[in-house]
Amino acid sequence: MAKMTGGQALVKSLYREGVRVVFGLPGVQLYHAMDAFYDEPGIRFITTRHEQATAYMADGFSRAGGGIGTALVVPGPGLLNASAALSTAYAASSPVMMVSGQIERDLIGVNRGMLHEVDDQLDIVRPVTKWARRALDPADVPETVHQAFHHLKNGRPRPVEIEIPPETLAESADIELLEPEAPRALLPDPARIAEAARLLAAADNPLIWAGGGTIASGAADALRQLAERLQSPVIATAEGKGIISDRHPLSLGSLWLRNDTVATDPVPSPAGPGSPHDLILAVGTRLAFPAWLGGQQVIQIDVDADELGRNYANTYGIHGDARLSLEALHAAVANIAPARDDRTAAVAAQRAQREQARITVEPQESYLAAIRAALPDDGILVAGMTQLGYYSRAYFPTYQPRTFITSSYSGNLGYAYPTALGAKVAQPDRAVVALSGDGGFLFNSQEMATAVQYGINAVVIVFNDNAYGNVLRDQQNRFTGRTIGAALHNPDFLKLADAYGVNAVRAQTPQALETALRQCLTHNAPSLIEVPVGPMPTPFDRLG
Repeated sequence: MAKMTGGQALVKSLYREGVRVVFGLPGVQLYHAMDAFYDEPGIRFITTRHEQATAYMADGFSRAGGGIGTALVVPGPGLLNASAALSTAYAASSPVMMVSGQIERDLIGVNRGMLHEVDDQLDIVRPVTKWARRALDPADVPETVHQAFHHLKNGRPRPVEIEIPPETLAESADIELLEPEAPRALLPDPARIAEAARLLAAADNPLIWAGGGTIASGAADALRQLAERLQSPVIATAEGKGIISDRHPLSLGSLWLRNDTVATDPVPSPAGPGSPHDLILAVGTRLAFPAWLGGQQVIQIDVDADELGRNYANTYGIHGDARLSLEALHAAVANIAPARDDRTAAVAAQRAQREQARITVEPQESYLAAIRAALPDDGILVAGMTQLGYYSRAYFPTYQPRTFITSSYSGNLGYAYPTALGAKVAQPDRAVVALSGDGGFLFNSQEMATAVQYGINAVVIVFNDNAYGNVLRDQQNRFTGRTIGAALHNPDFLKLADAYGVNAVRAQTPQALETALRQCLTHNAPSLIEVPVGPMPTPFDRLG
């Protein structure tokens, strides 16, 4: 044991758990934690300009492969501001460590009206966290941090929160620091694997449906090897994009936004022309849109037992880590059935059928093609809640895991730019691009100051239609032009970027955007590209 403050115990414990970057916004209840960061040069502290950005950046850091993203905020309004970003991380199953201050410990729950008081803060944060706890004694801080990282490293990855009152951070005690726990990936039940292997071996034309859980578990090689043995095509959700390269001959790309009938599309197979997929292997996905299925049996692999069969009744569930389960399934299938003959020609035919079935939406298609042409294969695209972002979920070709990031079902406006900054901190040598609308960008445009201050050289593309475009279009189309609240007055985005010291350029066409993006990716500075656009057609009703 050693004598130290609770703040020192917090910082030393975070360092032991592997934290090397903290995204935070300091305040009065956190002074003794901040003083401890001063003495720990191994942790880079990045100050944001809004608490919302702390958790968005931590989320982007995690999902880009930087490790567990960590955020620090004051209690009350600080944590409430960050909760929108926590909801995105929760929806996307992203591990984010949130450290919050608290009011004076003897006044918690007294409702005296102390600075930043919210009663009860733990109850407020629980809906967007996997686990939350308060540490009241300095000696309890290491164990609290240790337990937080246990939940971050094991089971379904989702945010956790710990909160510490100011006295706890300030007081000294004899404190024992703990060694980090190695993650323990969940092994599947061998009997369940054996039965799933039998079902797969007996199927004529199985389809693999890959979700974000495959990315989180690092299952790319295992999924590809099983797909190649089964000669099974692979379709990815938006969160699973990149788990298999879109150039792979077994890839069918990504699920369309609505009414995708991939599971029932006819495709040539040994069972004869027009045979549908008779079995679906769904891995790391909640199967949120069961209407895309055609009634066939699903083998569902998920680390979260509550997801098994939640959305689709005809399910054979396997509770386990995606990578370990796929590896075990591959070995079990190999033991009972020979490798299938090459079916890549049949998959290519199905892919061609899908391309013929979709209706191209412009100008989204051309702008997206320009971005793909300029972005390296390992570049990271953060798809905001904007016209191009929606379209990219279905149609942006992706070649590697952790190179496409969405807000999942949370759907937050304003998340794209700070999330991209966190991704760039995690991967400073790779291109990182955020797609944003004008409305969403102004939620967190102040983080251009953070980007400049810390040399976070991500690029944001702002598609400017001077409106909340979806709302305006829907009001025009569905409410006979009775528009209200959707038109926006914007700043001159180039002047705004220049005021922060951000490199900025305007691109009027897809060709100009490709040229501008290529140039911005060579700049050793944060960049903004404004793309003036008019109203765009909906990418939803016409896809699929």
